[in-house]
Amino acid sequence: MRIATWNVNSVRTRADRIAAFLERQDVDVLTMQETKTADAKFPYSAFQAAGYEVAHVGHNQWNGVAIASRVGLEHVRDHFERQPRFAKKGEPELEARAVGADCGGVEVWSLYVPNGREIGDPHYDYKLQFLYSLQDTVRPGDLQVLTGDFNIAPRDENVWDIDWFDGKTHVTEPERAAFQMLEETGLTQITHDDLYSFWDYKSGRFPRNEGMLIDFQLATAPLAAKATRAWVDVDERRGTGASDHAPVIVDYDTHGLNIDQVR
Repeated sequence: MRIATWNVNSVRTRADRIAAFLERQDVDVLTMQETKTADAKFPYSAFQAAGYEVAHVGHNQWNGVAIASRVGLEHVRDHFERQPRFAKKGEPELEARAVGADCGGVEVWSLYVPNGREIGDPHYDYKLQFLYSLQDTVRPGDLQVLTGDFNIAPRDENVWDIDWFDGKTHVTEPERAAFQMLEETGLTQITHDDLYSFWDYKSGRFPRNEGMLIDFQLATAPLAAKATRAWVDVDERRGTGASDHAPVIVDYDTHGLNIDQVR
């Protein structure tokens, strides 16, 4: 099973590009973040024409997550248990930041972890709460993968210049500790040789390869043991109309796995 995760930065803007990517890379399951659209406006037809079922959670032009699968899409969850709510002002709301489904015997989650904005901002505390609450979703003995934009570079080598990030989010000890806690619950980061998955549009970051690795697939041990290849499709960051993120792709040899291990 080939699973890809991609912060597409507006699915309506890039629907044709995403469909072409699915065909070019022969993807079985694609998780998307920052779809930036409400459910009613999601371009379902572009995915259905390519043979994919879609589960999408989107309320407005912000956030938004989706799973597109050609190997089945069952038991869709539009949030995880104890997912925190947020509002800088007014009544806190459950944002469109998580969707889960069972795809071909594997429980797949698409996650868009809050950015955090600045250290000390309420959004930073929300980010940490989101990550710690997410731990309750992990079931180490099951076939499960948590994918998406985690908005954390867990190690110094995951950014182009750690000194540039001094005093900024994404590399602070509390964020990294929360990411490590996820790993300690029984998740394994599927590693690859590609350095980065995100290059900011600003300041010509991509041509200078000034990037960050903040998009991940974290799998439970039974599934992680079956990962055979992983890479970042850097080509999808090139050219006019590209997202500022590139897809992270992993091949899992699911033959012989006990699919009853997924709820």
